[in-house]
Amino acid sequence: MPEATGPATGSATGPATGTPASWHIRLPHTTAAVPIARALIRAALNDTDPGTADLPDGDTAELLTAELVANAVEHTAGQGPIELVVELLAAPGGCQIEVHDPEPAGPGALVRPDPEVEVDPWQEHGRGLLLIRALSSDCGHRPTAHGKAVWFTLPGIPAQRRRQEP
Repeated sequence: MPEATGPATGSATGPATGTPASWHIRLPHTTAAVPIARALIRAALNDTDPGTADLPDGDTAELLTAELVANAVEHTAGQGPIELVVELLAAPGGCQIEVHDPEPAGPGALVRPDPEVEVDPWQEHGRGLLLIRALSSDCGHRPTAHGKAVWFTLPGIPAQRRRQEP
């Protein structure tokens, strides 16, 4: 079961400060973490007061989060949990999502690809980081005290431009 730490409120602002909300959730180091992470992103974005800041596209946030969590599960040793950090950003809105794992080595393909190198259409792996680079406004990785954090940011979409659920 995921364990939430830190301010894990369902609103987009902190209690009287107007600061963006953030969530820190520990996920199991198993493939079960992927659908849990998607559900947490969906809940965080759907349960947030839409009037406080422009929110990112939820489907894109779910997809890219699932890719980061799946990579952390597949490419790191199964010692200790994976941490999902979601932060809603103040004006102009959007979010930054990080996945922390125990492996200190960064993902090699997170930098912008060389335009001279053609992508193999038959390749079964490697599409996740390509999606993150293509769909996020920024992405990267950084060392942490216990491994690394791989992150991406998504811009906010004004409420009037967001797709309305039926």
